[in-house]
Amino acid sequence: MKKGFDNELYMRRQTEEIRKRMQSFNKLYMEFGGKLFDDYHAARVLPGFDVNAKIKLLQNFRDQAEIVFCINAGDIAKSKIRADFGITYERDLLRTIDIFRDLGLLVNGVVITQYVDLPAVDTFRKLLERGGMRTYIHHTIHGYPSDIDYVCSEDGFGRNDYIETTRPLVVVTAPGASSGKLATCLSQLYHENRRGISAGYAKFETFPIWNIPLKHPVNLAYEAATADLKDVNMIDPFHLEAYGETAVNYNRDIEVFPIVRTILSRITGKSQLYRSPTDMGVNMAGFGIVDDETVRKAACEEILRRYYQVHCDYKFGRVGEETAERLNLLLKQMEMRPEDRAVVEPARARAAESGSAALSIQLPGGRIVTGRASELLGAPSSCVLNAVKVLAGLPDELHMLSPLFLDPITELKKDKLHSKDPTLTLSETLITLSICAATNPTAELALSKLDELSGCEAHSSCILSSSDASTLRKLGLRVTCEPEFASDDLYNV
Repeated sequence: MKKGFDNELYMRRQTEEIRKRMQSFNKLYMEFGGKLFDDYHAARVLPGFDVNAKIKLLQNFRDQAEIVFCINAGDIAKSKIRADFGITYERDLLRTIDIFRDLGLLVNGVVITQYVDLPAVDTFRKLLERGGMRTYIHHTIHGYPSDIDYVCSEDGFGRNDYIETTRPLVVVTAPGASSGKLATCLSQLYHENRRGISAGYAKFETFPIWNIPLKHPVNLAYEAATADLKDVNMIDPFHLEAYGETAVNYNRDIEVFPIVRTILSRITGKSQLYRSPTDMGVNMAGFGIVDDETVRKAACEEILRRYYQVHCDYKFGRVGEETAERLNLLLKQMEMRPEDRAVVEPARARAAESGSAALSIQLPGGRIVTGRASELLGAPSSCVLNAVKVLAGLPDELHMLSPLFLDPITELKKDKLHSKDPTLTLSETLITLSICAATNPTAELALSKLDELSGCEAHSSCILSSSDASTLRKLGLRVTCEPEFASDDLYNV
């Protein structure tokens, strides 16, 4: 894909701004919004953005920074899922901690916010502690954040565990939104300043981007991504009044800013630390956009992907009707249709023609390849095999999977594992292809083309199994699904 974003320029500007903020305090608590690692949303809407830009930036502060993770007890209790990977927030937290340790970054511990005494929460806490990770408990504070006198008291922030930190930059992050990052930062400022330590707060932001238009597709893509949180981008009225300059922020930050500013003043004893919520953020992403047309196009594609994802989530009962309607309205606002996604109509047409599930993939260069479900292979398997054959210049009628390997696998699934659906999943198909490649040069050539599927768009005529969806994501495909179940079986949904 054509690049529209200069990641090196962005990294340089963002690093400089963080160092400037650090000079104002003995210790800076920096809330990291969005994904700290594997920020695929940013990479999709800003082609050229490094999915691991934030963690690479943190490595510039390796000797000055330590990381504190937050996770909401409610998200643990309901096994909230991170959509990019299809894993729970707690599993993603463990994964990220391991990655940080491997990179030599200091992980201080994990704060369980809005703590409730539930078996799932306590089990996860024990897992962390028995794995050598310190944990802290932060409670739900009555009247937070508006009852400032109570919040900034021994019964409010004073009741929370104090996190002992030793470095001048403390990064506070989480697997997802609404995890209590801001409250954790403010709680720490309360404890630090009571101990005579000059501590301050800032927010590492990527979206919305404050210095591009309010209705720019990149900012609207952020609204689409946070539809379940009811985030709405707005002109920051505080910034406009203070500087006479238009800046974009979002409703939650704007609404809470007067209270946050008052809490910061109460804790630190200093007024006018920040004059607007935009001031609190460190966000140089807008300066990294070098091709506006490219990022606009990429952001429109992301909005369409979010549309399908939200409607599938609605089908599963993960989001309410209001969230799905927000995406419908967003598409109308942009004068877009669900069918504007190029891979949608080919998948629908193939499914209608064959009477079975179908998948389509748009290859580099624009050609669209389809595949349908058969007695032997699922639609993702058929489509991926067709795609690598096209990329390898092989004829469509060529069969690359030898019956010598296929027959024992299907018999095993049917006769020994008693599978109701003996068709090969995509991962099983690729394993079979790799076995065939050991003795078949043609299969080896096709297998070598899998890397070229990374970044390609794909669409399924029905909701994919978790196994196939996961494998497609691992291949780097940007897949969406029609919000229809593959069958009437409830157990196999």
